[in-house]
Amino acid sequence: MGVEMGAKSMLSGIKQKAIVGKNGKIELSATELPEGTVVEVIVLVEPLNEEDETTYLLKSETNKKHLLKALENVEKENLIYVDLDEYEKSCL
Repeated sequence: MGVEMGAKSMLSGIKQKAIVGKNGKIELSATELPEGTVVEVIVLVEPLNEEDETTYLLKSETNKKHLLKALENVEKENLIYVDLDEYEKSCL
């Protein structure tokens, strides 16, 4: 879904999944939106009655170590940002 900006802006949406972090912090990345763009955020909470992928992966000690290390990297802002459009171009 594209984002159209300008005098005759069209309402558009970006759908992402996120995990609530420490102190209720939710981080989203929308590189297609220019800095300073005003957005409205709606949070839909998935039902807890189903076993989610994270819970499934935490059952394995090896996966658990990898996931906890990844969370630690996020908290330390030790992240790698990838522009998917540029990545796709480099693969062609």
